[in-house]
Amino acid sequence: MKALAKMLELPFNMALRFPILDFKSLPFGENLNPKLLRGVVALVAVGFTTAAYIYYRRRSPTKGSLDPNNFKEFQLIKKTQLSHNVARFRFALPTPSSVLGLPVGKNILARGKDSQGEEVLRSYTPITLDSDVGYFELVVKMYPNGKMSHHFRQMKEGDYLAVRGPKGRFSYKPGQVRGFGMLAGGSGITPMFQLIRAILENPKDKTKVHLVYANVTEDDILLKEELDDFANKFPHRFEVHYVLSKPPNQWNGGIGFISKEMIRSHCPEPAQDIQILRCGPPPMNKAMAANLDALGYTSNMQFEF
Repeated sequence: MKALAKMLELPFNMALRFPILDFKSLPFGENLNPKLLRGVVALVAVGFTTAAYIYYRRRSPTKGSLDPNNFKEFQLIKKTQLSHNVARFRFALPTPSSVLGLPVGKNILARGKDSQGEEVLRSYTPITLDSDVGYFELVVKMYPNGKMSHHFRQMKEGDYLAVRGPKGRFSYKPGQVRGFGMLAGGSGITPMFQLIRAILENPKDKTKVHLVYANVTEDDILLKEELDDFANKFPHRFEVHYVLSKPPNQWNGGIGFISKEMIRSHCPEPAQDIQILRCGPPPMNKAMAANLDALGYTSNMQFEF
């Protein structure tokens, strides 16, 4: 409240000085009802104050809700089960107008407890951006024996998650490359999705994105509805190619694992102004690094989340 009062100190002073004008000196002033006059002055003062408040809010940078050095707790307000082992978690920020304060490309560190009650730490990338105010969301795949998976599986609406950040080695600025090739597997889609959203929702960002997304079955594809919607809305800026190791009978996507041929067909060719990002299980990341090296992508053209 002290910060708000300080920010509004000038606007209030401006507004309160306004009534010094002698309305009764105006041609119509002597006929004005005193109570009506006071009401008009009050409305004008509120109008000036509100306009000044909005002006200052627009000029002042919004402080994020994260702390890079200390864990802060955020309440789970909605848990949506997406499949038998995947859920979408929405956490409330301190106020309805708060932002998380996570730069595009960065992630957060979450703290929980495994089935034995031992503390466990895992990094996650929210699928929301700072354009989403008042909350942030995580899409989490919960593995049968996963330590942090146990914590998320046990979480109920009303519980709190301890989070610290921002963290991560990847930084993004609009237009820093001509195009991205993205190789994702399973829950490795989340850092890609964050970046895809940031690019496509910025009309000034002309970066093209080519995503190759691998999973076991069609039900394992995370955020498919959102990705397909992006592909339909931005056909000249975003393309997605799904790959399944156990596809259904009627399947038009890739089959097996991401191969050199798939990368060659669906990602931009090696160049200084393109970058290939990869995120998935360790065996997949290792195989993708070998494929990219063989195709002529230098280390500067590759990044692993």
